Amino acid sequence: MADRPKRLRDYGLQSERLLWPTKGPSEFEQEMSADELEHALGLTTLEKAVRWAQTKSMWPDTFGLACCAIEMMSIVSSRYDIARFGMEAFRSSPRQADLLIVSGRVAHKMAAPLRQIYDQMLEPKWVIAMGACASSGGMFNNYTILQGVDRIVPVDIYVPFCPPRPEALMEGIIRLHEAHQAGLPPAYERKQVAAS
Repeated sequence: MADRPKRLRDYGLQSERLLWPTKGPSEFEQEMSADELEHALGLTTLEKAVRWAQTKSMWPDTFGLACCAIEMMSIVSSRYDIARFGMEAFRSSPRQADLLIVSGRVAHKMAAPLRQIYDQMLEPKWVIAMGACASSGGMFNNYTILQGVDRIVPVDIYVPFCPPRPEALMEGIIRLHEAHQAGLPPAYERKQVAAS
């Protein structure tokens, strides 16, 4: 008796069957006993379920700027298959995307269009800075290249290297999913924008 697994009723949770003792077992309970049903039942909150659903339907925006864009494009191929995350639909309109992958160096001329695209995205929205150039300016420490995209948009995940392999971008996407499922708010809610 002591090694019996705990049931919902042991925690004080009452099912319909326990609250209405004269009612017979339902069709669902006839397939499996109430104890097996309570053991196999998963409980969650609405917020966790919504966060889980959002991670399974993040749609990236097509915003390739330089050589990192080739690596970003390869994640939709059959070798890496980003479709297993529900993210194969790269959107051409920012109003249909909620993930901006900034891949490559950002020239100062592209800063205003990049910010406009970010502002047009619906909330919640996330940003991944892909590559050394998007993260910190990379080897281009000059007047034409923005020294980090976090000066104009809040960044959630930084993917390092020059250029990063598709596996590194996939790891960044997985880390973004884990952070969102854990309840970490997007970077724009945490006000993480560097001073320009």
